[in-house]
Amino acid sequence: MKNILLIALLFTSAVYSQGGDRIKAFKTAHITNALDLTSAEAEKFWPVYNAHEKKMTALRRRERKEIFQIIRGNMDGLTEKEADDLIEKGIQFKTTELQYFKDLVQNLRGVIPSKKIVRLRKAEEEFKRILLERMRNRQKKRDK
Repeated sequence: MKNILLIALLFTSAVYSQGGDRIKAFKTAHITNALDLTSAEAEKFWPVYNAHEKKMTALRRRERKEIFQIIRGNMDGLTEKEADDLIEKGIQFKTTELQYFKDLVQNLRGVIPSKKIVRLRKAEEEFKRILLERMRNRQKKRDK
């Protein structure tokens, strides 16, 4: 579980580092190709998707600040009340994340066909996998 959190944090920080623009361009190209967006679809799709990504980025930053910083610290002194509060915050973040996804789907209906909305999830997961592989390969090269 710690590895997944570390990878997620690395992914997020990589996206917003100096190379963030290159990564964003790569993601845009990957999703455009994976969804086979026409130019008319892309023109309508990207503003909706980018607004969603902006909201998700802000949500993830808040989650890291409010939950993960505490979890990464020494949790021996954590009271039951504090643990319950963390659990509730985690549920609230996941609920908000789900609502943002519902909003995205609702906003994309009429912009692109439903089949492409379904393919979007797969394209995002593929992009993450490709990016993580590239990061691992770079790390292996540095370790040599």
